[in-house]
Amino acid sequence: MSEKRKDHKGRILRTGESQRKDLIYQYRYTDIRGKRQSIYSSDLKELREKEKEVQKQLDEGIDYAAGKATVIALVERYISLKQGVRYNTKVGYNFVLNLIKKEDFGYRKIRDIKVSDAQKWIMKLHSDGKGYSTITSVRGVVKPAFQMAYNEDIIRRNPFDFKLVDVVPNDSQKRIAMTEEQQEIWMGFIREDKTYTKYYDEFVVLLGTGMRVSEFCGLTKSDLDFENRRIRVDHQLVRERGGKYYVEKTKTECGCRFIPMTEEVYQSLNNILERRKKIKTEIIVDGYSGFLLLDKDDKPKVALHIENEMRWAMKKYKKLYPDKPLPHITPHVFRHTFCTNMANAGMDIKTLQYVMGHSDVGVTLNVYTHASYDRAAEQMAKIIDFKGTVMPEKQRKSG
Repeated sequence: MSEKRKDHKGRILRTGESQRKDLIYQYRYTDIRGKRQSIYSSDLKELREKEKEVQKQLDEGIDYAAGKATVIALVERYISLKQGVRYNTKVGYNFVLNLIKKEDFGYRKIRDIKVSDAQKWIMKLHSDGKGYSTITSVRGVVKPAFQMAYNEDIIRRNPFDFKLVDVVPNDSQKRIAMTEEQQEIWMGFIREDKTYTKYYDEFVVLLGTGMRVSEFCGLTKSDLDFENRRIRVDHQLVRERGGKYYVEKTKTECGCRFIPMTEEVYQSLNNILERRKKIKTEIIVDGYSGFLLLDKDDKPKVALHIENEMRWAMKKYKKLYPDKPLPHITPHVFRHTFCTNMANAGMDIKTLQYVMGHSDVGVTLNVYTHASYDRAAEQMAKIIDFKGTVMPEKQRKSG
């Protein structure tokens, strides 16, 4: 019987372990491709922790290759390969992953999942009270994860390759634009209200530019060109739950743009700058400073600030004017309304796509078509009403 190998302290070394002359520990193993690999450490305990991690990865790789990986393991693998994603995207991934971990479906082997299984799970989520938008988000992660497995010949087909509306009803609320009357009522309320009038200029800029709220929060003083009356939009400001700020590129490459200032927007931006507190040390976030919007603690505002401003103002409005209902107003409703206003005013679709920063003209076209239809319906109604008042008189004369 061969003598067991030991290190310089007399401890027995396991299979694959060795100690070099310089006392560094080494562990050799074969990866899933059949290639010999090594890991090193100056401490045996630390080396063995690394060994456990290596073995875990090997087991996962073997299970994945054989289709034995669970849905959770597949989604984790998919997410781990997504590099350079935005903070909000990471939050979305974690939300979906945590949801799946609470479901029995998450612990099933991917090779055993059929289309009917995937559809039943989607229906279960719906019956559990999950909204259509939530289910869309879940499927938006799970479907490409299974597609990855299909592309790598791990499974024979993607069980999530079906139309969602064929399985659960789309009960999500459609984004609506405010009418001209609603815009006048809402902005008039904000302008005259003692509590919320301080936010009036912020709302004017959002409604008058169609900017994403995080783009608006990311504006610095240097982004405002008052001489040429234009706003440079090429980044957005985000804050993590822990309070850390950072600057991201715009949502899409097409998001980098210049937006013209209307007279009203020009005046409101000047008002915001005039009221902005002069602080000794400006906060610098990823090289950007001089943010236009500051909160009560002299820190840059983020989307949540403005969303809350609108929510609180909406709550007060509903209490004061229960007989004059308005749609649920959010920064994105402002953006949608701006887009509709421009379409109704006759702005051509490619120009509108540029101003909105849409990467896909189809997104712009959806709003544009809807706006065109509303305008057509309104004009047709006027024509029909006109004919309705004229025709009886003609008929009387002919009779």
